[in-house]
Amino acid sequence: MTTALASRVEPGHAGETATKPPGRWVRPAVFGLLAATALLYFWNLTASGYGNSFYAAAVQSGTQDWKAWLFGSLDAGNVLTVDKPPAALWVTTAFARIFGFSGFTVLAPQALMGVASVGLLYLTVKRTSGPVAGLFAGAALAVTPVAALMFKFNNPDALLTLLLIAGGYCTIRAIETASPRWLALAGVAIGFGFLTKMMQAFLVLPAFGLAYLIAAPTSLGKRLLHLLGAVVAVVVSAGWFIALVDLWPTDSRPYIGGSDGDSLLELALGYNGLGRIFGMGGGMVVGGPGGTVGSAGGGNVGFGGESGLTRMFGASFGGEVSWLLPAALIGLVAGLWFTRRAAGTDRTRAALIVWGGWMLVTSLVFSFMSGIVHPYYAVALAPSIAAVVAISGTSLWRGRAHRAPRVFLSLMIAASAVWAYILLDRDADWLPALRWIIVGLGLMTATVVLVGVPPMRKLVAVVATVSVLTIGLGTTAYGIETASQSHSGSIPISGPSTGDERGMGMGPEEESSAEIGAALAATTTKWAAATSSSQSAASLELASGKSVIGIGGWSGRDPAPTLAEFQQYVANGDITYYIEGGRGGGPGGGSNEISEWVAENFTATTVGERTVYHLLS
Repeated sequence: MTTALASRVEPGHAGETATKPPGRWVRPAVFGLLAATALLYFWNLTASGYGNSFYAAAVQSGTQDWKAWLFGSLDAGNVLTVDKPPAALWVTTAFARIFGFSGFTVLAPQALMGVASVGLLYLTVKRTSGPVAGLFAGAALAVTPVAALMFKFNNPDALLTLLLIAGGYCTIRAIETASPRWLALAGVAIGFGFLTKMMQAFLVLPAFGLAYLIAAPTSLGKRLLHLLGAVVAVVVSAGWFIALVDLWPTDSRPYIGGSDGDSLLELALGYNGLGRIFGMGGGMVVGGPGGTVGSAGGGNVGFGGESGLTRMFGASFGGEVSWLLPAALIGLVAGLWFTRRAAGTDRTRAALIVWGGWMLVTSLVFSFMSGIVHPYYAVALAPSIAAVVAISGTSLWRGRAHRAPRVFLSLMIAASAVWAYILLDRDADWLPALRWIIVGLGLMTATVVLVGVPPMRKLVAVVATVSVLTIGLGTTAYGIETASQSHSGSIPISGPSTGDERGMGMGPEEESSAEIGAALAATTTKWAAATSSSQSAASLELASGKSVIGIGGWSGRDPAPTLAEFQQYVANGDITYYIEGGRGGGPGGGSNEISEWVAENFTATTVGERTVYHLLS
């Protein structure tokens, strides 16, 4: 029974894949998977316009100024940065510099990252479990709704996911031969993941380290030494940019948005680190007048709903990523149980530790974090779920001659079908017959597998095909529906559309009128305008193609610019307009002081239903 999942070099088992050449069908199947993924992610890509205008504006600024590109500034005048490190912006801005700034060049890099993620996940899973498992893992990732969402959107999560998979690939390669070089490369991938979305990248490190410590074929001393080298690689690949920011004269670079003390390290440990896990006082405003207001957790779906063990299955995260999660949990338990007596270097068990550990740690952190959390974060969880289901499912199928593997495999199929029914029932008006088809096929197929499939090639193929369809049909349909929708705002959401777009976090005050855009486009000053908050500034930048100061940053709380700095900009003739609106005025932000000073010293006019002050008069 143990050999059903252990990496033995026996016909049909995972260990055979290292020496047996792939069949003729494998390469066309892989090309087909990548082509279908590209079609899914590139189809109607520009329907979402610029996607998240906040990051799109930073890309535009990066095409206009080299320093803005380096630091991830929202404005080309370099007053302050976005509230994330700039690695994702480096990639997208490079694409926009080469091919020109547009909605397509802003979103296309994420679609390419999605195709690369699917291909790399295939290669990684294939190394331990064969091409069938690799193809299933890649396909499952491609159609996971949150992946179909984020690989067509311009948040940093697409690059983070690709880098995490790259780290997993390098870790698997390192385990095979106890290679310190491959393990260091895994560290480099995670280090650049930190420069993409900070401490979220570190959630995979416990799984990677544990798998190498258990399974690498060398002495314990060398394994520990190699892990130390990998930690150094993480620190160096992430720390060089932190050092650069700290050593750069503060009066010659933008303020680090989201930080309290103009520090990238403080941003990583505070607002984007421990603050996300343990909560931030007062919650978070996600829109101004007419927008969405809420706090992290609670009943706000865009902020994850209530924290707790069931959050990944709830209304916020469930439809995004949990379609295969019950099957993955069952498969992980089965895989670790059946390989418990295998050799320490067993490749199947090592792979399950890599992907299963990634899945468990990330799920638990997302489930219990009480700070700011959004459903789309779950894209970083999708590769691990897909890999665990693929590895355990194919291994159990190979061991179906034994009763125990059949029991677990039938449980995986039945659980997937029942859970798909429950998720689809939450959107009962969308394809109402689909949930009944899935649960009917699933329970029937689970029963056939449990009883035992007669050893007839055609019948085995039919049961295998129906099993895959049962497990994957719900998430595939939901993923395709997600990919067909346009998305906007700062909190995109998967699933069928209930309106024109799927997204939250953008209030009406952030939509720039044609009149204001034309007025700003005609300016010749360093900054065309200033307004409260980066979100409003971003939409004005995209409407005009000019640089706009977002006073106070994302939340209006950043002390950039100060009143004195703003007064000096005005005295120098660097800003043409001040535009009321947006949100801001948080503690220390200074946006209220600036707006009051402007109102006292300049005359207000109305342009496109917005109150505007001409600062050059």
